[in-house]
Amino acid sequence: MQKSIFEISKMDCPSEENLIRMKLDPISSIKQLEFNLSKRKLTVYHQGQLDDIEQSISELKLGGKKLSTEETAQVSFHQESQQRKLLWAVLAINFTFFILEMTTGILSKSMGLVADSLDMLADSFVYGISLLAVGGGLIRKKKIARLAGYFQIMLAVIGFMEVVRRFLGAEKMPDFSTMIVVSVLALIANGICLYLLQKSKSKEAHMQASMIFTSNDVIINLGVIVAGLLVNWLHSSKPDLIVGSIVFVLVIQGAIRILKLGK
Repeated sequence: MQKSIFEISKMDCPSEENLIRMKLDPISSIKQLEFNLSKRKLTVYHQGQLDDIEQSISELKLGGKKLSTEETAQVSFHQESQQRKLLWAVLAINFTFFILEMTTGILSKSMGLVADSLDMLADSFVYGISLLAVGGGLIRKKKIARLAGYFQIMLAVIGFMEVVRRFLGAEKMPDFSTMIVVSVLALIANGICLYLLQKSKSKEAHMQASMIFTSNDVIINLGVIVAGLLVNWLHSSKPDLIVGSIVFVLVIQGAIRILKLGK
């Protein structure tokens, strides 16, 4: 049995973890994957096929780099009996906030909230793909990944068109207070998701606050909050449109990453 440790520089939230799991799933020699999100490290226990593992990680373009490979006497691993329940929990949280942010974003005329809702939907897709693919095989997993990726891109493009229309037309002032309140709730929800997933990986590991603030999801939440404050201060919708545009780009990047899994 070999133990290979990889540094994944762009692995800063559970979505990347699930994408890596999906990508490495077809490699039969892998016996166990251990993730450390706070340190951006992945430990792979495997029997051969190191080149295939390295290539698969490289294809994800998450900044993966092998740090070491060594022989290990470890042959048995602790199976997390609660992992499926926790995946359902974080899926439910993300999808609930997708609906909440999409609804409040439309009602408050905030493109930042609408874009953030799509980021929540993107995470829901990744968790849902992992759950639906259980027992369904690689072909089913790839079909679901393609469907999720195309749907996500379609929504992001529609959002971009609305941003452009608002930039060129008369300003629609978003409700800054709704932006801030809902984003704060989403910030808390993302923190809960990260906490649950971290606990599922290691009973001894404690949650570090710095891990939350390095998460892309949390940065997006903070960005929408700042945009809400600037909307109120400048009496302009431009900060909301700018943040919305940035988040739509991130959503499309995530969708493209999911589509690569469907090839």
